[in-house]
Amino acid sequence: MSGIDPYSIRKDFPILDQTINGKPLIYLDNAATSQTPKQVVEASKNYYSHINSNIHRAAHKLARAATKAHEDARETIAKHLNCEHNHELIFTSGTTDSINLVSNTLALSGKISTGDKIIISTLEHHANIVPWQMLCQRTGASLQIIPIHENGTLDMDAYREMLDDSVKLVAVSHVSNALGTINPVSTIISMAKEHGALVLIDGAQAAPHFKIDVQDLGCDFYVFSAHKIYGPTGIGILYGKEDILNELPPWRGGGEMIKEVSFEHTTYNDLPFKYEAGTPDIEGAIAMAAAVDYMNELNLDNIAAHEAHLEKKATSALLEIKGIQLYGTAPHKAGVVSFRIEGIHHYDLGTLLDQMGVAVRTGHHCCQPLMARYGITGTVRASFAAYNTDQEVDAFIEAVHKSASMLG
Repeated sequence: MSGIDPYSIRKDFPILDQTINGKPLIYLDNAATSQTPKQVVEASKNYYSHINSNIHRAAHKLARAATKAHEDARETIAKHLNCEHNHELIFTSGTTDSINLVSNTLALSGKISTGDKIIISTLEHHANIVPWQMLCQRTGASLQIIPIHENGTLDMDAYREMLDDSVKLVAVSHVSNALGTINPVSTIISMAKEHGALVLIDGAQAAPHFKIDVQDLGCDFYVFSAHKIYGPTGIGILYGKEDILNELPPWRGGGEMIKEVSFEHTTYNDLPFKYEAGTPDIEGAIAMAAAVDYMNELNLDNIAAHEAHLEKKATSALLEIKGIQLYGTAPHKAGVVSFRIEGIHHYDLGTLLDQMGVAVRTGHHCCQPLMARYGITGTVRASFAAYNTDQEVDAFIEAVHKSASMLG
């Protein structure tokens, strides 16, 4: 057993207690956005009800309380990731913003130039493709792509062949959002480090499912979003090693990221404020820390075991459906199933599932190059969270059967 009782957990998520088209809601779109428990909503409400104030800039009581709550949130999340220093954790608007921060500061730093290489993989979300394409356009570097095997795992032999001292950055996902593949990031990082390359890990799809230890991984940057981990939208984090963040220049200018400003010259603030220009999402940071606390109370090992059980159950049942094609059959996966049914468009299938109360994601999942690798335009993706149940998986499979018979 996983140690998780999803039926007990569901009381924390009132949004799940509703009907869609007369059917009980079965929410299986967690890889896009997980639902938010009452504990996190209460943390947000408490901020606005009791301590709403700008931070770091005033002597009054509300400002002191808001500042403490914001920096306590940073400490909570930094501890969760096992950062060496709290100031290595930068608040951003999410994974995309974090990756763009690194891309833009690298462009400004002069660390990337003509003839250099940046390596990403075929599995990447557009957010971990486009910023590096933009960096290459600005600097004259080239983008190299790690291919994948048919089952959705990285071709590590090809990766090994790609590595040399001209590689300045490797940026890969910890877990594929489209396929659920868990990549061997520790190996990827250690191999890159043999050639002196920086490594960024996109952890948007890993952070909801298992414990992350950035010191153990040895990556230079790690990024993820709060709305994937039972938290609010519009906030995320960038972890970066202290020495590297100190070397890189600021990206956005404004208040908070400065020490002294004159019309002739500006000196910049220390970490983490160097990268946090303007008034931050104070409430979002506090709510994100509450979401981290919530996951730790459930125990991430238990969450992972429960989701793995649901994924295996769903996969086994889907394979019994005529014409089914599964995408992403790696031996190590997170709680995602991605599939198509022969002769049925993924959007049509997703629309019928919605009519039966089942919320899934359809399309290319912001992974058009990956879909092109398989010669398709998209899949139906069901993704699981701690509050999903065996009963919901059964209802999902029944709904797929009914939809396939109606569309086939």
